[in-house]
Amino acid sequence: MRDALAAAAPVLRELGGAVGEVVVVPGNHDHGLLRGWLERRDAAVPLGLESTVDWDPREGLGAVVDQLAPARVRVAYPGVWLRDDVYATHGHYGDRHNTVPILERLGAGATVRVAGEPEGGPARAEDYEAALAPMYAWADTVAQSGGLRLGGGGSFQIAAWQALNGAGRRSVRSRAMALGLAAAVAGLNRARIGPLKPDVSGVALRRGALSGFGEVVTRLRVPASHVIFGHTHRAGPLPGDDRSEWGRLINIGSWVYEARFIGDDPAGSPYRPGFAAVVGDDGPPALVNLLDRV
Repeated sequence: MRDALAAAAPVLRELGGAVGEVVVVPGNHDHGLLRGWLERRDAAVPLGLESTVDWDPREGLGAVVDQLAPARVRVAYPGVWLRDDVYATHGHYGDRHNTVPILERLGAGATVRVAGEPEGGPARAEDYEAALAPMYAWADTVAQSGGLRLGGGGSFQIAAWQALNGAGRRSVRSRAMALGLAAAVAGLNRARIGPLKPDVSGVALRRGALSGFGEVVTRLRVPASHVIFGHTHRAGPLPGDDRSEWGRLINIGSWVYEARFIGDDPAGSPYRPGFAAVVGDDGPPALVNLLDRV
């Protein structure tokens, strides 16, 4: 965290000097920023859809707030109301329901298999925290110890996705990986880690993410006409997308440039960085890309 905060400091200072207010809404990768607050908050008070997060200046979250000066800063979790009919959250709760066998989904399934969850599945933010927070805490601990370093600057999941979805005729290796994935998913489903599907195509990633996060919005009874999230890195709905798949969901994508996901058409990829949602006084939020001109 120390190294990440040091690298982020120039960006945070510039951002804080350019805008009047910053609202921090942590997700999975920065869940560690919430640790102090989660430990001291009154657990009898429901998280709801938006809780105000406080911080100690000595905590990592305090360091982020300090670097954002002179902007006003507030921190909300698990989401924030931007307008009476517009709700925004990182979107990581969707991992609990995703049918694609990503690591986060497997971790959530294993936690629920061991610890259980309410009959009928999660219905409150606390239920999602119980299923997902242990995995985030483990990942954060491993990261602080310098573990799980991967060569090539990419993640294991992206490398596996690329191998399984190679262009042109599939190699013997990719076919073998696909068979292995199908067998592994079948075993996980038998172990009641699922339900999962042995499909990691681009279409499956999009549909699995939308279905999973849509389930969260339904279960948490989010009374918003428009729900903004990110997390899964695939921006949308974009021109050409099937709007019926998206409903009231808007994904602002990723600000990480991952060449293996972007592919051979960076200018047209839905995974390219720079997307944002512009929320006006009324009407649907507008999905724009702030880096296309660059």
